[in-house]
Amino acid sequence: MRKQILFIQGAGNQHKPLGSGKLVASLRQQLGSDYQVLAPDMPDPNHPRYLAWRDQIEQELGKLDADALLIGHSLGGSMLLKYLAEGTYQKPIAGLFLVAVPYWGKQDWELEYAVLDDFASRLPPIRQLFLYHSRSDEEVPFSSLRRYQEKLPQATVRVFDGKEHSFTEGLPLLAQDIKRSYRQARAW
Repeated sequence: MRKQILFIQGAGNQHKPLGSGKLVASLRQQLGSDYQVLAPDMPDPNHPRYLAWRDQIEQELGKLDADALLIGHSLGGSMLLKYLAEGTYQKPIAGLFLVAVPYWGKQDWELEYAVLDDFASRLPPIRQLFLYHSRSDEEVPFSSLRRYQEKLPQATVRVFDGKEHSFTEGLPLLAQDIKRSYRQARAW
C-alpha cells in the first residue's frame, strides 16, 4: 500500500511556471511508487480565502489515514498550520513539512492568514516537523523562518543559500526527510 502525502500548494495556479506544481512533480519522481503525493487544486488560488481553503484542507485530510504526511508550500503552509492549530483535526501526524511559509503579522489584510500567538500549543501530535527556507527568498522573508523557529523549537530546520522560493528544480532534501519520517513512523 502506497503511503499518502497531502501537499497544499502556495497561492496562484500551481500549474504555472512558478507554481507549486514543479515541486510536486519533482517529489513524485524522487519518492517513487511507494508514495502517492496528493496535490489538490485549492479554491480560487489567485485570490485565496482562508475559509474556502480550510474547508478544502479539512475535506482532503478526511480522506487520509492517521499518521499522515503533510506538506505546506508558501501560503498553503500557513493555511495548513492555521487549520491544524484550530484543534478540529486530532489524528496524529507522522510528518509536517513546511516549505517557504510566511509568518503573517497583525496588519488588517494579514489577519485572515495569521496564526494565533499560542498556535504551537494547539497543534495535534506531530512526530516529525521540518521547516525549509532560503536565506534570500524573494517572496517570503527569512525572518518568517526565525519566527517559526521561536514558536516551534522542536522543528528540524533546513536553510538553503540563494533565493529559491518555488523550488522549481526540486528539493531533494525534502524527499529524503519524508522517507526518513515514514520509516520512523512505521517503527513507532
